[in-house]
Amino acid sequence: MIGAGTLIECLASQQVSAILVIGRRPSGVKDPRLREIARDDLSNLADIQNELRGYDACFFCLGVSSVGMTEEAYRRVTRDLTLAVARTLAAVNPGSTFCYISGQGADSSERGRTMWARVKGETENRLLELPLKAFMLRPGYIQPLKGVRSRTGWYQAFYNVMGPLYPLIRRIAPRSVTNTAAVGRAMIRLAEGGYPRQILENPDINALAAQP
Repeated sequence: MIGAGTLIECLASQQVSAILVIGRRPSGVKDPRLREIARDDLSNLADIQNELRGYDACFFCLGVSSVGMTEEAYRRVTRDLTLAVARTLAAVNPGSTFCYISGQGADSSERGRTMWARVKGETENRLLELPLKAFMLRPGYIQPLKGVRSRTGWYQAFYNVMGPLYPLIRRIAPRSVTNTAAVGRAMIRLAEGGYPRQILENPDINALAAQP
């Protein structure tokens, strides 16, 4: 869902000259700036390493809910997959920007009680050790906009209910709410000019997105 929203913003930006999407299925979007590589295994990109050269930034939007998962399984998908991609990019494009969609409440100490927060914090810490300009985005509630839908049925049902309430929630809890368009625009801004901090909370994301 976040990836789809980010792609919309990249295609709308005049600052983005070329886009390579790597995912498990084609997006169905057609644009002369867009190229796609569909593959089942995203944990090993060695065979397409040369295809990744020359890109200024990676917007890493993959992720799963921890609901019903063991810590080992969640770590394998969340930490191991992310780091495998990041290490490949660090090798072919050292110094490039890597934007990681983490989550509000991620635990940088790696010792807290909440499993998903520990794993997210561990992933953030390892990314910050790589030779990349890495930024950790910690959005709270993310409302899908511009026709973006979640492929997870019960997620989408939740967004259908919450959609009409989004303007109210944004007024009541502005520090905990964002949307897919804002997340995408914020990552483009990070690729353009960076940010004073490498860990961005929800207000940072929204402030960056609002920049002209």
